[in-house]
Amino acid sequence: MGYRLDDRLPLSALLLYGLQWWVVTLPCVVVTGVVVAGLHYGDDWANQARYLQKLFAASGLISIAQITLGHRLPLVIGPATVLMVGLAASAGASVSALYTSMALGGALMAILGFANLMAALRRFFTARIVAVILILIAFTLSPVITRLIVGGAHPGPSLALALALLLALVALNEALKGALKSLTMPLGLIVGTIVYRLWLGAGPAAAAAERTALSAGHSAGYSAPDPTWLITPTFEAGPTLAFVFCFLALIVNELGSVEAVGRMISAPDMDGRVRRGVGVTGLGSLFSGLLGVIGPVDFSMSAGLIAATGCAARLAFIPAGLGLLACAFAPWFISLLVAIPQPVMGAVLLYAMVSQLAGGLTMLTTERAISNYSQGVTVGFPLMVGLLIAFAPPSAFQFFPSILRPIIGNGFVMGALIVVLLEHAILRPSKPAPSPTPTAQAPSQTHPPGDPPGPTSGASSSATSGDGPGPSPGANSSATSGDGPGPSPGASPGANSSATSGDGPGPTSGASSSATSGDGPNDHDDKQIR
Repeated sequence: MGYRLDDRLPLSALLLYGLQWWVVTLPCVVVTGVVVAGLHYGDDWANQARYLQKLFAASGLISIAQITLGHRLPLVIGPATVLMVGLAASAGASVSALYTSMALGGALMAILGFANLMAALRRFFTARIVAVILILIAFTLSPVITRLIVGGAHPGPSLALALALLLALVALNEALKGALKSLTMPLGLIVGTIVYRLWLGAGPAAAAAERTALSAGHSAGYSAPDPTWLITPTFEAGPTLAFVFCFLALIVNELGSVEAVGRMISAPDMDGRVRRGVGVTGLGSLFSGLLGVIGPVDFSMSAGLIAATGCAARLAFIPAGLGLLACAFAPWFISLLVAIPQPVMGAVLLYAMVSQLAGGLTMLTTERAISNYSQGVTVGFPLMVGLLIAFAPPSAFQFFPSILRPIIGNGFVMGALIVVLLEHAILRPSKPAPSPTPTAQAPSQTHPPGDPPGPTSGASSSATSGDGPGPSPGANSSATSGDGPGPSPGASPGANSSATSGDGPGPTSGASSSATSGDGPNDHDDKQIR
C-alpha cells in the first residue's frame, strides 16, 4: 500500500488522487441526478439544472463530512439508487412530500446509526432477502430506463444505440485494467452523446432549448445557486411509510460498504466507524431531503481502486469533495450535463442495473441460497410481484385507499415485504439458514446511481459485481448487499465480491468483505444497492 489511511500526502499526490476520486464519483452523481431531475421536471431545463446544482453541493459536503467526522474511510459517496426507486414509484405525490419523507427516513437512519441499533437488522437480512433486494432494484427501475431509451422522438434508433452502447461498456470494462476501469462510465457518457448527436441529432425544439441552456450556462460562469434551495415540508403518510423500507435497505448497503473497505485496509475501531458512517449517511439524507435532492450512500467500489492504485489515504477525498462542491457553482458545467441525451443516460443506467442484477444472482449462487422449490419461490415470487407492479398502469391503484397507494404501487416495497414474509413466516425453513457475516460489496467498476446499488447484512456471499450507476473500478470483496445516473448514475458495476446485504433498496452494504481488486465499475458485476 503506497499511502495508508491516515497518511499525509505531498500536495502533488493529494491533487492527483483527489482528481482520480472526483472522476470516479462524477458519473454516480450525474446519471442519478439527471434521471431524477427529469422525473420531477420533464423538459424544464432550468429546474433540472438547479436540481443538479443542489445535488453536487450536497454530495460534496456529505463526502467531506464522512471523511472528517463519519467513518473516515476512503469511500466514494453518491446518490442512492434505492432512494431513486422510492422517488420513481411515488410519482403521484408532490415533490415536497417525497423529500419530506426522505428527510424523515434520514433522521430515522441517523438515530439507528448513532444509537448502534443495527445488529438486529443484520441478522434479519438473510442472503435470499439481500439478493432479492438487489435484483428488485434493477427490476423496478426498468420502466424508468425504458422511458429514457424509447420515450423520445426516435424510439427505434435510440434503442439500437442504447443496446450497442451497453455492449460496448461491458466490453470496455473487461478490457480496461486496474484504476482505468473508473473511466468506463465517463467514456460511455461522452462517446454515447457524440454518437447520438452525429447520428440522430435533436429535434428543432430540443436543439433550440439546448442552445439556450448552454448559452445561459456559459455566460453565467461561476455563480451561487438559486437561494430558494430548501423545500417546504409537506407530510404524507403513504410516501413516508414507503421510504422507511427504502432506508432499511440503505442501511444494509451502508453497513456492507463501510465494512468491506474498512476490513480491506485493516482500519482500526470498525465498530465506531460503522456507527458514525451510518449516522452521518442518515444525516446526509436528512440534509438532502430538506434541499429537495436524493440522499447519499457509500459505494464499496472504492476497494477496487484502492487495490489498483495503492492509495488508501482518506485525505485525498477532501479535494474530490471540494471539486463536487465547485460544480454546484458552475452553471456552464451543469448545462453540459443536462444536455446529455436521455437514451444515453438510459443506456448507462441500464449498464449499472445489469451489474446490480449480476451481483444479486452471484450472491444466490455463492451463498447456495436456492436448493429446493420453496427457496426458489421465496426468490421468484417477490421478483415477479415487483416487476408486475412496476409496469402496472397508475389507474390500477386507484382502487386502494390513498394512504396505501405509495406502498402497494411501489414494486420495490411490495417485493421486499413479500420476500420478508416468505423468508421469516410462510416458507420459513425448519433449520434457519446461517446469517452471513455483514460484508460490503466492492464493485470492480465505475457505476452510477447508483444510486447507486451495496451489500451489508444478511448472509455472506461472494459476488462479482459491476459498478452501478456510479463509476469506479471494483475489487474482489466480500459483501453483504442490499445505486450509476447511476452512472454512475449509480448504480455501479462492481468487482468480484462476497456480499451479504444491501443498503436497503439500494446498493449493498454491510458485511465484512475481503476485497482484492479493481475499483469503480468493478471488474464485473456490482452488488451494491445504491
